[in-house]
Amino acid sequence: MPTVKKTNPLSYVDAKECTGCESCVASVPKVFRMTADGIAEVFEPQGDTQSAIQDAMDSCPVSCIHWKK
Repeated sequence: MPTVKKTNPLSYVDAKECTGCESCVASVPKVFRMTADGIAEVFEPQGDTQSAIQDAMDSCPVSCIHWKK
């Protein structure tokens, strides 16, 4: 029986709201990175657990990380 890998919902950073504080990068560097413009972005949506990504969302001071609907 083949195993099915569970995937996280997709997350994204609203670049217009991001202040570049790097909180998400510090907490989940396997998912988030900073762009050359100093804005956070999701580069590997499956890089960590959904719980870890949610923690980064919750710790973002401007709440600019969201789940795609």
